[in-house]
Amino acid sequence: MSAPIWQRTDGRLGRFALRTLDPDTDAPLLHGWVTHPRAAFWLMQDADVTRVADEYRRIAAHPHHDAFVGLWQDRPAFLVERYDPAHVELAGLYDAADGDVGMHFLCAPTDRPVHGFTRAVITTVLAWLFDDPAVRRVVVEPDVRNRAVHALNAAVGFTVVGPLAKPEKTALLSVCTRDQFLAATRGEVPA
Repeated sequence: MSAPIWQRTDGRLGRFALRTLDPDTDAPLLHGWVTHPRAAFWLMQDADVTRVADEYRRIAAHPHHDAFVGLWQDRPAFLVERYDPAHVELAGLYDAADGDVGMHFLCAPTDRPVHGFTRAVITTVLAWLFDDPAVRRVVVEPDVRNRAVHALNAAVGFTVVGPLAKPEKTALLSVCTRDQFLAATRGEVPA
């Protein structure tokens, strides 16, 4: 397993970190996450381990898309994809701007939910993305029906641009600038 590439400590939930995803090693773990009923919006409900590995090999080979395993207290707990929306997911579907970065995240299923965990994950992901000075805006395109993620996005500073037709779904295009993120988190995002 690769070493963490980035980490932060949440004041309540402790240490979060990101490491580069290894498609072959991580596929069995990710398979359980992306096929879980709560991951329906991930669109991989019927995938087998081979398909999951193939998908993440494709992402790893793409020049504008990469994936990471998120760790909580040194254990795998969430999945993150980062992409250039001018080339992946949203190419030709919205007015891309310099400094835009797209992301997806998925928390691992659990039988013992921890209050505030998902918000700590999205805060960690945005803090990591905005740690890159070239990133001016994070762009997301969740399914319009995914109300839970819309609420989370709003809580960390995203504003809705509007619905967007994609081949696999109707998305709710939303954007978040560094200033919006810092205002929503009151600047309390320690690295």
